[in-house]
Amino acid sequence: MPNFDFLAQPSLPRPHVTADDAVAIAADHFGVQGSATELGSQQDRNFLIDSGTARYVLKLANPVFSADELHAQNAAMATLAGSGLRIPEVVPARDGGDLVAVELHGETLLVRMLGYLDGEPLTGVAEPSREQLRTLGTLAGAVAAGLAPLRHPGLARTTQWDARIGGEVVDLLIEHVADPAKRATVRAATDAALARLAPLRSRLRVQAVHGDVTDDNIVLAGAGGADAGGAGGAVAGAGVIDFGDVADGWLVGELAATVTSALHHVPADPLAVLDVAEAFAAESPLDDADLAALWPLVLLRGAVLVVSGEQQVALDGDNRYADENRAHEWLAFDLARRIDPDEFEAALRWQLERASTGVVAVEAPLVALSTDQRHLADLSVTSHALDAGRWLDQNAETDVLSAVCRAHGHAVTRYAEHRITRATVDRSAASATRALAVTLDAPGGVDIAAPFAGELALVDGSWRLRGDDADLWLDGLSRPLITARVAPGESIGAAVTLTVQLSRLRGRRPPAFVTPAIPRRLWEEIAPDPSALFGADLAAPESDEQLALSRRDDTFAAVQEHYFAEPPLIERGWRHHLIDTRGQSYIDMVNNVTAVGHAHPRLVEAVRDQWALLNTNSRFHYEELARFTSRLAELAPAPLDTVFLVNSGSEAVDLALRLAQTHTGRRTILAVTEAYHGWTVGADAVSSSIGDNPRALETRPDWVKLVASPHTFRGRHRGADSAPAYLADLDADLAALDASGQAIAGFIAEPVFGNAGGVMLPDGYLRGVYQRIRDRGGVCIADEVQVGYGRLGHYFWGSEQQGVVPDIITVAKAMGNGHPLGAVITTKAIADSFAAEGSFFSSAGGSPVSATVGLTVLDIMRDEELQRNAAEVGDHLAARLRALGNRHALIGAVHGLGLYLGVELVRDRETLEPATEEAATICDRMLAEGCVVQPTGDHKNVLKIKPPLCITRESADRFADALDLVLATL
Repeated sequence: MPNFDFLAQPSLPRPHVTADDAVAIAADHFGVQGSATELGSQQDRNFLIDSGTARYVLKLANPVFSADELHAQNAAMATLAGSGLRIPEVVPARDGGDLVAVELHGETLLVRMLGYLDGEPLTGVAEPSREQLRTLGTLAGAVAAGLAPLRHPGLARTTQWDARIGGEVVDLLIEHVADPAKRATVRAATDAALARLAPLRSRLRVQAVHGDVTDDNIVLAGAGGADAGGAGGAVAGAGVIDFGDVADGWLVGELAATVTSALHHVPADPLAVLDVAEAFAAESPLDDADLAALWPLVLLRGAVLVVSGEQQVALDGDNRYADENRAHEWLAFDLARRIDPDEFEAALRWQLERASTGVVAVEAPLVALSTDQRHLADLSVTSHALDAGRWLDQNAETDVLSAVCRAHGHAVTRYAEHRITRATVDRSAASATRALAVTLDAPGGVDIAAPFAGELALVDGSWRLRGDDADLWLDGLSRPLITARVAPGESIGAAVTLTVQLSRLRGRRPPAFVTPAIPRRLWEEIAPDPSALFGADLAAPESDEQLALSRRDDTFAAVQEHYFAEPPLIERGWRHHLIDTRGQSYIDMVNNVTAVGHAHPRLVEAVRDQWALLNTNSRFHYEELARFTSRLAELAPAPLDTVFLVNSGSEAVDLALRLAQTHTGRRTILAVTEAYHGWTVGADAVSSSIGDNPRALETRPDWVKLVASPHTFRGRHRGADSAPAYLADLDADLAALDASGQAIAGFIAEPVFGNAGGVMLPDGYLRGVYQRIRDRGGVCIADEVQVGYGRLGHYFWGSEQQGVVPDIITVAKAMGNGHPLGAVITTKAIADSFAAEGSFFSSAGGSPVSATVGLTVLDIMRDEELQRNAAEVGDHLAARLRALGNRHALIGAVHGLGLYLGVELVRDRETLEPATEEAATICDRMLAEGCVVQPTGDHKNVLKIKPPLCITRESADRFADALDLVLATL
């Protein structure tokens, strides 16, 4: 029988074997009487046989594997038996052989029995220590070293775990990955890994390998611990099991399998696997090609694990081992794809080579420059030279350098600065923004001298000065010589634009820009700060997200929550993007406050100009106020024609309630459950959302009467046609109030349930409510703070969707684009009735700056057709999200209209059990995908989607793609 070739036979369902079969085989063929418990296996059947006095592993191989292959596995165990590691012993059969053939359920199976190794696998250790990770690497390295001399005909086999055919395995099995987002991610990562491996393949060493020295297949002495020591650097008492994948393969593929298995244990610090690699290399040294190939092979191994797991579950539905492994296999793959291979290779080389880490000895300046800090070019996230989106221009860096040169003669960029010019929007991976090199721009030219003695040579188009403890890499140096030994201070050429980088990776240049995955302190060792070369401090200050959060928590009341447990430090916004201090961009899906987008240059200029002229209170007479209130009155539906200006939505609601009570001379206000209207005493009184206040339903004042929220998805009555049922309930509530003699002052509700995640009211509901309230002399208030002002796209006001005109409209948020600005729009009659309580005044409400902000926002919305954009992009995004609902059972419904949408997550579409924990997890994972989204609703299970109205179709698609992937891998 020929040895196995996976590419010729990629489907390997496990043979059918029961525990009773295993008991009989152990007794009949090996003379061992005992009970049988199945152990996990991808493609074979393994059973623990317990005789009461000893334990064994009965291994029934998949029938596709030849006897030669199984003999090779036994030979591998025998080869390692004297290595200082604990290795399973082969138990001879009754006939004296190490392999027996049995007929079982119509198949001939080759069976072996091995001794059982006691100990704890690393699998169950949630957070392994550094010592345990090193143990894993040491064991893998010792196995690789021990198997190097093994030769056997059974090793000439091709399994799906052979790194050499990883690409072909993915090609064969990827269709088993049912979700298209997940499949596309695996495909892209595989192609990237294969491209990096292509020039290395012929240089990678082939030998006998175990193929699976992973957290599953090592057993440690004691309860998950291990003591260092033992022959050959192995670990005392540690053992290695499961030799089913023994074959010829790449040596570095052995390490890649081990590293991949460790990844899911260290999601918060994936670079901890450097310890695994270092320990492996101490036992089985790695060469240059190995170091370059390791991370692409880890990524490829992760992809193979993902597609193989999906295939095995499809073939073998009761394979709990394969099924349960899928989550951590995806996690390992996901972590691997987020780390740049060049960055990992540099960190790995440093881990293995680690030379001196002190300050590089500089004996002479590279170039004589002024130490005036004004020559530093600021390319950071907060650089005002890059305002108004200039950081996205292709020539942004050149433009900033040129401006500094014009003012000061030359310019130098900063070391370790996260350059916003290197940030990418709508990203699917981290942006490489941190600069490990600096650039000097000197239009008049400067002379360059050697800062230390060394050998100067041209290497791949760059000049390298090889010193005693570091290399200096130079781009842009003009020099006639090719190779020379130079002394400190000796001229080595001239430059107009010179890029400079130090490196302690001898003979290797680190990346010029890196992602935030590896901390700065490590890069400072690998690519040291070159400030000493210039005699000036070029190091950019480092932002400390945790320190900033600690300062916030020290003085900012804790009830004023922040998004995310470990939030990024956001210091810039642009349109519908947010950018943190590390230069990472995020699509902002929650900021309905900034309707026209972050940092709109037209708004910035208008505010600056007005503030330079006047800002005072509205009791003074200035024209901007009248312009703004006139525009609002024009936008309001007739007969609303009078405007109050305030500072927030809470104040607007509070004032609206007082207007209703004063105008009617009554106190009682009707409000719906699950609503949030604000934080002032009045606005809070009519807020009943238990998501914001768990005691809301039991702490309303006696002048507030709650009626059932007409929630069409999870309310008492459901569906778009449920208005008559809700109105019948309202009739009963009103009849009770009438009977008690309580006259109604007004009714308040959002025309779309924003707090519930954009749930649309049933058709005709508000028309019926408003008629009933007005019949009783009450006032109808539409809280449009969240859902109005063009956000619905198809309507400017949410009440338009219900076909009603309220008596009072409250609005805020969008009208100020982040500036504190709110309004109440009503009739002159209602407004004039407020005089009974005296005059009204808001110090900043309607100030010149506030009025300018309000007018400019309306002008931008009109000129940039943002309401139309809300309709078009919103409809497209809603369609994308509803399509996701057809494939992801967790999506119970997609609510809303335009750019006020909500994705309601449920564990069961029949019971509508809220998926609260899942929603929180999704939001955290979406942050890693470059999207900011948050949960809302009484159960915090609805993803609220209310981005700036300028969001593009491309960003909406990126958000939907990211959500698709997160849902597929939850």
